Amino acid sequence: MTTPAGTRTQPRPTGPGPTAEHRPAPWVRTRLRSAALAALLAAALAFGTVFLAAAFPRAVDRGTDAALHEYLNGRGPVWTSMLATSARSYDAADLDRVAEKLGAYPNETFGFDTAGQVYGSRSNRPRMLLNEGLSRPEEKPPMADLLYLHGLTDHATLVAGHWPGPAADTGAIPIALSRSAADTIGIHLGDVLDAGAGSAVGDRPAERHLAEVVGLYTANDPNDPFWAEQPCPEKACLEGSPKYYWKTAGVIDAGSRGRIDAWGQGAKDFWRLPVDIAALRADRLQRTTEEISSYVSGPTSLQLRTRTGRPDLQLGSPLPQLFQQATARRDAAAPLAAIGPAGLAGVAAVVLLLAAALTFDRRNGELRLLRARGGSRGGVQRRLLGEGAVTVLPAAAAATVLALVLLPTARWTGAAVAALAATLLALLSFPVRAALLWSAPRRKSGRRRLVGELLVLAVTVAAVLEVRRRGVVPPGEGLDPVLVAAPLLIALTGGLLLARLQPVLVGALARLTGRGPGLIGFLGLARAARGTGGRPRPSVLPLLALMLAVTTAGFGSTVLDAVDGARLHAARQTVGGDAVVAAPIGVALPPSLTEAATALPGVKAGTTVWWESEVFLLGTDNGSTRVSVLAVDPQAYAELSRTVGRGEFDPAVLAGGGDGIDAPLPALFSSEVAAGAGDGSHRLRMPNGRELLATKVGTLGGTPALEESTRRFVVVPAGPAASGVPQVGKPNLWFGIGDVDERKLKAVVREHGPQGALDDLIAGRLGGGAAASQAPGTSVSAPASASGAASASASAGASATPPAPPGPPQAGQVPASAGSDNLPLGYVVHTSATREAELADDPLQKSAGRLFWASVIGAAGFALLAVLLTLLRAAPERVALLARLRTMGLRPRQGLALIIAETLPQTLIAAVGGGLSALAAAALLGPAIDLSALVGAPVRAGLQAAVLPVLVQVLGLAGLVCAGVLAEALISGRRQIATELRVGDQQ
Repeated sequence: MTTPAGTRTQPRPTGPGPTAEHRPAPWVRTRLRSAALAALLAAALAFGTVFLAAAFPRAVDRGTDAALHEYLNGRGPVWTSMLATSARSYDAADLDRVAEKLGAYPNETFGFDTAGQVYGSRSNRPRMLLNEGLSRPEEKPPMADLLYLHGLTDHATLVAGHWPGPAADTGAIPIALSRSAADTIGIHLGDVLDAGAGSAVGDRPAERHLAEVVGLYTANDPNDPFWAEQPCPEKACLEGSPKYYWKTAGVIDAGSRGRIDAWGQGAKDFWRLPVDIAALRADRLQRTTEEISSYVSGPTSLQLRTRTGRPDLQLGSPLPQLFQQATARRDAAAPLAAIGPAGLAGVAAVVLLLAAALTFDRRNGELRLLRARGGSRGGVQRRLLGEGAVTVLPAAAAATVLALVLLPTARWTGAAVAALAATLLALLSFPVRAALLWSAPRRKSGRRRLVGELLVLAVTVAAVLEVRRRGVVPPGEGLDPVLVAAPLLIALTGGLLLARLQPVLVGALARLTGRGPGLIGFLGLARAARGTGGRPRPSVLPLLALMLAVTTAGFGSTVLDAVDGARLHAARQTVGGDAVVAAPIGVALPPSLTEAATALPGVKAGTTVWWESEVFLLGTDNGSTRVSVLAVDPQAYAELSRTVGRGEFDPAVLAGGGDGIDAPLPALFSSEVAAGAGDGSHRLRMPNGRELLATKVGTLGGTPALEESTRRFVVVPAGPAASGVPQVGKPNLWFGIGDVDERKLKAVVREHGPQGALDDLIAGRLGGGAAASQAPGTSVSAPASASGAASASASAGASATPPAPPGPPQAGQVPASAGSDNLPLGYVVHTSATREAELADDPLQKSAGRLFWASVIGAAGFALLAVLLTLLRAAPERVALLARLRTMGLRPRQGLALIIAETLPQTLIAAVGGGLSALAAAALLGPAIDLSALVGAPVRAGLQAAVLPVLVQVLGLAGLVCAGVLAEALISGRRQIATELRVGDQQ
């Protein structure tokens, strides 16, 4: 601008002046604002992935801890406590002092439940009660201990008389008895019990031991752990062998403890300190075992003897043995339980890589433009990292915190590491992919792809061969990574192979479809065969996601299906069939009972067996061998053996055999008996002295009616054998095959089972209160039905799991709950359905099942997401094509058919390929898999490929993905095409 004088002047600003320098808009904020939906979806994907990554380790920890706690709680208070004993002290207050010091001793990994402490003093031996009129089941007088229990009044209620006070130095000792024990034995309030005379000491004559019953009480809860391992203070116990007698304990005052020594030939103080099970952690069992072992024989034992002033203090606990079994069970189940989460992790990783690939494909032009305008590679990478940090890191942090809050557990390292790995993968997948593609020009050569695929194939073959060569790692050596990774490697190899074959298969199908009159199917299949849009698409990754999901689900379902089948097989072998009724020793089953049992609904077949274990086979290498003899109906017993799967034989071999003692009987010898018997006939000498002549016609490795551990047995036909020895014709076992209702079977036994004299006596004395339906020692011990079916489910595990310890040593004690079925005395009833339910009721198996199905659901969701991501990325180009075709007369239904024909082949091919990979994994890895830990019983190692469970998973996942594809196709066909027709082609 010039003035009249010709001078130039600056124009006067009319508004706010411009800034001194230009500042570019913040990259991250501007980019996120322009693509808010994409940023939100990336944050949601990161949130879900990180949450699952953090949640699964927490869920595994909670599951293993819960399984440990339930396993230990099922063992009972005696097996989960520390027991300390010492010589009796005359200072009653010293019991409290020692209990306090024992419970307060510091430990790092466990603590004691001080509220459940039980301590006191008891006599070493019981004494006979010689009073007339007391109950003597088999002419043997009852016996009684003396017992002082601290805190007795908190667990029992006085119903008659008064609590005992201190005893004098001489005379009767005041005691209190439980009302149940007093009624059973025939003791009344005020009775003076005569326990006989003690030993004379020098010139001092022997004194009689007397106890006066001054009070009667009832236990508040007979099942309270307070009464466990005590000498029957809350009821009378039936003990003894071969003759039974009643036993109980009279409780005394603390001031009478000085009289216990003379009564029981010595006395001892005891303390039972229950370990706080809820505070134990599965990952610290090794350290906990070391600390508890130190109580038994170690520094802790010495320190406690010094602190308590009890140099003879002895401590012991079966917990180290239980910990060893729990660790073995956990380690045996860990590889199979980890396959599901590993498959989920693989599918999630593929989805994150797919999302990065699709994002790069969508933004490739934008990033190349930035590079062309002078942006450095490092600068662009930093901006991409900034975008990812703003979207991924807050979502990952929130997901991690949510997982830690929703799944509380003491361990957080595994969850933090898994969450960090998922976060890094979500954050770096896009920038790293961009850097790799920028680092070198893209070439059409497939040499590097072929080398990578061959490398994956080599690793897969090596993993499979290694698993088949050495099997699963032994328990105690931790998780087997090769076994966990092998199914995923098989799926990865199958996916890569399928990616090679898919264009060929779809192209052939397109050519076949092209011969027909319509063009929609041909056009869709042709586009699916060559890829859509004219630009490279990451087609391998969604295929791999589907393959991994289907393979994991199919292989895991095969394992669970095999577990169910093996559990039923194990239950049948333990019981000896689907149902069994065993009579007491020396008692035959009434014919009316066996007929009624066979006629029950669901029973397909029933057979009776005569069993005797005290038989001697004469003429063997050792002169004579004691064997168990089974007299059976050949046809029915052969069917039972076939159903159970043990000791199968041809019933024709037991046909024939003459009548009389001297007529030889065809017999099946067990392998061990046959090895020492040789050929020819041998005599079987019965307990009553009578003999049968048996000729070996075959050998058996086992038989249903006997436990698998019974190695010496002989099976003979019942009919011919009964003609020589009539007692053989009176069976004492009944076996049934079919769906047997245990309650109805027990009702039949109650109705038809005879009551013996001893049963009448016990039932009358107990008056139906704490009565036992079965006296100890009278149940059949050798048949599998009578002893094996009662074993605890936790004892299972074959080589993977050591057998569980038996119950606490309370010989002869009749459980209070034993009479709930009200069966006749000595009768035993078991069914395979009940045994199978006991095996399945294992927290370790339940935890593994829940973890697997959660993994399957998560993998299915990620697989569906992979397909949808691919479809959404290709949607603009596909919509443009449909819009053009609509202008040429394409109807809406034909457009939908075109989308389905283009998108479904890959889904269906991936589902079928995943199913085949699952079958291949089961066939290749099956021989090395031991299912004993998941079954709950020893089973033969090996896993058979099963089509049905794999087919269910294939159809389920394929249906889910197809539904997602159809939903996306409907949305694309109805909304986006109309917009494309109005706006025009924007591609």
